[in-house]
Amino acid sequence: MRKPPVARPVRQIHTVDMIVYPGFKAMEAVGPMSVFEYANLHLQRRGEPAAYDVRIAAPKTGQVSSDTLMSLTATKALNTLALPDTALIVGARHIQHVLDQDAAIVAWVTAVSARVPRLAALCSGAFFLAEAGVLDGRRATTHWSVAAQLQQQYPMVQVDSDAIFVRSGHIWTSAGVTAGIDLALALVEEDFGRELALEVATEMVVYLKRPGGQSQFSTHLLTERTVKPGIREIQTWVQEHLQSRLTVGQLAEKAMMSERNFSRVFHQETGLSPQQFIELCRFERATQLLSDLQLPIKTISAMAGFGDETQMRRVFLKKLGISPKLYRERFATTGLIDV
Repeated sequence: MRKPPVARPVRQIHTVDMIVYPGFKAMEAVGPMSVFEYANLHLQRRGEPAAYDVRIAAPKTGQVSSDTLMSLTATKALNTLALPDTALIVGARHIQHVLDQDAAIVAWVTAVSARVPRLAALCSGAFFLAEAGVLDGRRATTHWSVAAQLQQQYPMVQVDSDAIFVRSGHIWTSAGVTAGIDLALALVEEDFGRELALEVATEMVVYLKRPGGQSQFSTHLLTERTVKPGIREIQTWVQEHLQSRLTVGQLAEKAMMSERNFSRVFHQETGLSPQQFIELCRFERATQLLSDLQLPIKTISAMAGFGDETQMRRVFLKKLGISPKLYRERFATTGLIDV
């Protein structure tokens, strides 16, 4: 007699509202939507049902134009009754103009923030949460270009201009543009584990582990922004020789400049002294290596170019207020920090 098939547990669909409005940043909406779509795809490849039901929501239904030629069709109007499991509010290039022109999203956030299980703001979307008072007393991030403005307008918010994304209870915020993908991957990992999030990241050819505490400006991006080719070459050389003993005199000699002039020009180009840049490179390398749970911290300190574990610990305490060991414990997966 044939055995009856084993019944699979019925999974509840997780509703996600992507909240947009005229002038929203297109890429910030499409990136996270793609994460959830690929998560559904990989679940179905496993023979499991799709888990995410993503909808475009706006103050009113219909076509919503973005900051590009692309528009999205909002099929759901914001209301205070039909709430999603997760709401993501997209940012805008001219966020202050949006706030001044339309108070509907702020009013919605004020009414429902305590009742939405997960409420996230992408990039300058953090201003909607701040205006509603949701971020008061919380740590939050936003795009680096408006971080100072966010802090000035909303002094009760603990603005972290370095973080890629931040979680504070059920409230999430992310840095600019592609950081929304990082945040969405963290949501998938929270829902279904690291394996699925990694499959999605691989499919999208993005990193799964871009730590939430990592600077929005990596040393590689900082190098690319340097105008003078000679200084840019020195920056690249430093990144390739972190395990060596690096001195300002050595770098000045490679640049064929006096030590004093080299330090002056380097600071003009990067905003950092040569010693600060070296330390930042080593710190960044260490954060990357710490994601490999098999590497001993002593080995990591040597590979990153620190003299010893004590020196690396001192730098981590200065930059993050936590030790390398605690950093590894908090950021071992997607880089999520909950404050």
